[in-house]
Order: sequence, then C-alpha cells, then structure tokens
Amino acid sequence: MATKTQEKPIKAKADAAKDLQELFEDGLKDILWAEKALIKALPKMEKNASSKQLQTAIAGHLKETQEHVNRLEEVFKSIGSKATAEKCDAMQGLLDEGESIMKETQEGSVRDAGIIAAAQKVEHYEIATYGTLAAFAKVLGHEEALKLLLMTLEEEKACDEKLTGLADTNLNTKAK
Repeated sequence: MATKTQEKPIKAKADAAKDLQELFEDGLKDILWAEKALIKALPKMEKNASSKQLQTAIAGHLKETQEHVNRLEEVFKSIGSKATAEKCDAMQGLLDEGESIMKETQEGSVRDAGIIAAAQKVEHYEIATYGTLAAFAKVLGHEEALKLLLMTLEEEKACDEKLTGLADTNLNTKAK
C-alpha cells in the first residue's frame, strides 16, 4: 500500500501579500511587466511571420498592447498606487517558448502555425489574468479599475478569436 508523503506548507516571504488589495496590486505589477515584454516580442514575431494576414494581426495587436500598458498605468493611478512592473515568470516562459518555436520551425506556413500557437498561449494567459484582476477590482470596489480591466479583457478575447480565425482559414492546412 502506497503512503502519501507529507508536503510541508510553503513559507511566505516577508513581503508576501497579506490581503486582497496587495494581491491585486501584485497582479497588476505582473501584467504590466508582461505587457511591456510583449511589446518587445511582437515585432520579432511579425518579422518572422510569412503570412501577410498574420503580420497585420500582430502589428494591430502591438498597437493594442501599447494601449494596454497605458490603461494599466491608469488603473494604478485610479487606485492611488505608482505604476510599477515586476518580472512575470509566466510571461517570460511563454515568450521563451515562442522564441524556441520560431527557431525550431522552417520559415513559412509551419512557422506561422507555431507563431499563432505561441501567441494564443500568451492571449490565454492574459485573458486569465485580466479576468482575475477584474474580479478582484470588483470585490475591492475599484470601479474605474474594473472598467479599464474589462476593456482590456475584451480586446484580449477578440485577439484570441482573430488568431483562431487565421489558423482555421488556411494557415494550419498549409502547414500540414
């Protein structure tokens, strides 16, 4: 009969979030870093895409992402905090994976399919993050922050749908 090993509880860091407000602000710092990192990564993805439709979609999302950073700065202001970015390990991992996909695929439709897959993983992370932050903002009574976060959430969902449409139209078939 197998026995369960007892896992020790994780000891919190000295500066660990003590309440929902601190957790909310930590999440905002994370996604601000993530959006800024994405601004640096998107031009490389655009340059490596061969499909004009995919290049256009990436260029459009770059402009949206720049607006997301501006909106996040407004969110910080609306809650009386300084806009500070803290490294987001999740986004770093997703961007590293996207970089690997571009290096490990042949230029053309196979790489395009890989870029779409990597971009959708990023979108799904952002959708989960903005949804969570919006829920926190609602509970905390941060009405202006909630409005801004929901605007970005909807744009992230639309981008994901656009990427799905691009993949479904013919890029995945060409990559086959």
